[in-house]
Amino acid sequence: MESGERLLSERVVALKPSGIRKFFDMLADMKDVISLTVGQPDFVTPWHIREAGIRSLEEGRTYYTSNSGLTEMREEIAAYQKRRFDLNYDPKNEIIVTVGGSEAIDIAIRALCNPGDEFIIPEPCFVCYTPLVIMAGGVPVTIGLKKQNDFRLTAEELEAAITPKTKAVVLAFPNNPTGATMDRESLEALAEVIKKHDLAVISDEIYAELTYGKKHVSIASVEGMRERTVVCSGFSKSYAMTGWRLGYTLAPAVITKQMVKLHQFGIMCAPTVSQYAAVDALRNGDPDIDYMKERYDDRRKLIVGGLHKIGIDCFEPTGAFYVFPDISKFGMTSEEFCRRLLNEQRVAIVPGDAFGECGEGFARISYAYSVQHITKALDRMALFVKSLEV
Repeated sequence: MESGERLLSERVVALKPSGIRKFFDMLADMKDVISLTVGQPDFVTPWHIREAGIRSLEEGRTYYTSNSGLTEMREEIAAYQKRRFDLNYDPKNEIIVTVGGSEAIDIAIRALCNPGDEFIIPEPCFVCYTPLVIMAGGVPVTIGLKKQNDFRLTAEELEAAITPKTKAVVLAFPNNPTGATMDRESLEALAEVIKKHDLAVISDEIYAELTYGKKHVSIASVEGMRERTVVCSGFSKSYAMTGWRLGYTLAPAVITKQMVKLHQFGIMCAPTVSQYAAVDALRNGDPDIDYMKERYDDRRKLIVGGLHKIGIDCFEPTGAFYVFPDISKFGMTSEEFCRRLLNEQRVAIVPGDAFGECGEGFARISYAYSVQHITKALDRMALFVKSLEV
């Protein structure tokens, strides 16, 4: 045991590091790599949003805000959610401004979790949910979603996973990494099961603005679900504001009151300059959302068509900015496929098992990159697939 190891938390030591970052970090010393690994918009934050942040600094607005966030920020979040998704939340006691969507998910889990409580987590999914449940003292229970169901969670799958210890269900739709979405009918079926067992829901809706063909539906809008749901969202994806680190929670006052404590003691408040920038985003950013969504849709069609053309089977995503192609036919593990693609053709994508065991046999490709970047990556992937057929 190295010096100092005995001082560490066993719970934290046992956590696995992010499989996404693990693969991304491999690129540091490699040249001429085309990376399609990270879910970060390639757009710069729109100028009017940056300008609002700059203006707040020039005017000396560098103080703490209230724990829950600027009053006008929470009012604008409430107006935005009503305008875009027909959700109604009181800015006074049902909204908290957080440091990114990640903090929103963290405080939601911790506010609901007693030691030993089970949280149902459909996979494949983003990498944070299971570790956050474990760190809160809970027990993650995963459900492997199926390609033949378009990676949607069914009421039957949910019912089968529930035990007397089940406390909550984590829903992450539109989904990272699959690009799957849930329609109202599917959510209503889930809601019946959730209400029957008196469960809570944490709904990660960070990609709510990025749906193709149908408008996003929040489970909080389904009858009887608002009072048991914490909606987590933010600004990173829809406004290209990843580095501003700003998110928020929407929840009934009784839950929000407890989340504020966690936020208060762990964070104090979200960055003031980011909040002033986000106020402008919420007031004036609808055209930016629509413009970027159109560009992502173009890239979505390009990459799905390109993968099919080179012989890689791919579920057509209806949300977010990822594809999750099936690479099982090549007779390699997901990690082996991705490592060979990286070493032989200098294209970086993420092994599917980074998002849960059921992701084995798949890989995640982000299309939050330029058309030129994606086209070049597809050309190299075609060469790689052709080499496997020899």
